[in-house]
Amino acid sequence: MKPMSSPMEVSHHHPHEDADRGMSEAISGQPQLASLSIPVADEKVLVSVEVCLKPSSTAQPDDIRTAVERMLEKRSMTYVDGPIPVPTDDLFLLENVKRILICDTDEWVENHKVLLFWQVKPVVHVYQLSEEGPGEEPSGDDMLASFNEWILPAKEFDGLWPSLIYETGLKQRLLRYAATALLFTERGVDPCLVSWNRIVLLHGPPGTGKTSLCKALAQKLSIRFKSRYPLCQLVEVNAHSLFSKWFSESGKLVAKLFQKIQEMVEEENNLVFVLIDEVESLAAARQAALSGSEPSDSIRVVNALLTQMDRLKSWPNVIILTTSNITTAIDIAFVDRADIKAYVGPPTLEARYEILRSCLEELLRAGIVSYPPQVCVGALLLSYSALKETLHTSQMDESDGPFDHSSLLLDAAKACEGLSGRGLRKLPFLAHAALKDPYNCDSNKFLLMLIETAVRELSESKT
Repeated sequence: MKPMSSPMEVSHHHPHEDADRGMSEAISGQPQLASLSIPVADEKVLVSVEVCLKPSSTAQPDDIRTAVERMLEKRSMTYVDGPIPVPTDDLFLLENVKRILICDTDEWVENHKVLLFWQVKPVVHVYQLSEEGPGEEPSGDDMLASFNEWILPAKEFDGLWPSLIYETGLKQRLLRYAATALLFTERGVDPCLVSWNRIVLLHGPPGTGKTSLCKALAQKLSIRFKSRYPLCQLVEVNAHSLFSKWFSESGKLVAKLFQKIQEMVEEENNLVFVLIDEVESLAAARQAALSGSEPSDSIRVVNALLTQMDRLKSWPNVIILTTSNITTAIDIAFVDRADIKAYVGPPTLEARYEILRSCLEELLRAGIVSYPPQVCVGALLLSYSALKETLHTSQMDESDGPFDHSSLLLDAAKACEGLSGRGLRKLPFLAHAALKDPYNCDSNKFLLMLIETAVRELSESKT
């Protein structure tokens, strides 16, 4: 993930091109193809600008979009991921807009290319966060909820997408897949000639953020497709609740669940995301039933679930997101249905560094950790790419404050090899709890304790 830096100012003008704000706008909201090169002449790179409205705003999204586009025309900037300050001289935007954010330019930055004003066509997405929280649907045995339901974009998932750090290209790959799947269906591509199911399978070891990535993807797509689908919903299925202790009741639970989903997708302006976590539990139940160790009711449930998922293919406004911790346990019948199967593994060194950097910056912001004497208050930690470039090309003295600060963070990231993303996010809390004086700690002392805590956690995990 790249640092949230504000765009730089240069001289700027670009034309309006808003003829079609439906599917094409949502899809063009991200730089679409990795093979794209820096445009020349009249070619433009389509860059997403996400505009979050205040909860109190009653302004029309089209009015906000027009105002933001005018503001961008007047400004002069290079386009990099990060916030754009809401202009203080625009009372309409000040009253209604919570934040303006440029997104998904990291692919260009990764290739050391800068997006200048004349190369960019901003695509503005306006949305308002739902504050309702999840709703639960009780299962038949009154023990587990069969599913949770959110109206998207939800306040609960705000900021989740940028907080998830993976190898370069994974999140963009998922965004492009979903955009293409919805486009093919919307344009009426014959599924007998070109096959797709709108099913995503994320697999890998526990703690790598697969479920969070699914929720963040649904949130991101609900923002990108807001002009086409005014209502978006996320249904998180509790797979374990589909298996009732009462014989033959499980099939009824599956039918009840998909009847609810069916009612959602019948509304053509509603985009529905169905999340099935730990989908291998369904496959495991079927394998056990086939071996005779489970009642035949289990195999009927899995068959019913696969059948219901197949029926959803006929609806253009539903995407099924699934996760699995045990890749080898996923039933082949389900694997065949998944359009995209992405492995989500343990965090790389770069990911570990960026995760810890975001944690440390949050503790510095909250005043729980202080800046060391040799570093100016408010100084930014170097991004991984900036630090790597400095290490290879700069003759900077390693005693220099910011460099030494970031170098120590890199040592901490190296010491954390073997920890999951979940473990990395928990590590700063454990390190702070181990401090003798938790109320007087600068970030250098904290990072040393972080390294010590990581070594201890990894040692204990092997015993």
